[in-house]
Amino acid sequence: METFVQPKITGYRQLNETEAALMNEIKAEGVKLGELVARLRATDGLDQRWVSIGATDLQTGLMALTRGVAQPTTF
Repeated sequence: METFVQPKITGYRQLNETEAALMNEIKAEGVKLGELVARLRATDGLDQRWVSIGATDLQTGLMALTRGVAQPTTF
């Protein structure tokens, strides 16, 4: 039986099971938020400028949460 070795990604440490589960949870919430943003963008009469600002801020927040778990060592 072949053993799978997780490749090393430059600037990132290997995540443990708890951290990987948290990353997957963040990613799943991102999918849900992306679907909400898509519905908002498809709704007439909304201020799409603010919808876009909200989408950007949500992406920034998800990225910050991901970096909080992954703790990259590079910029």
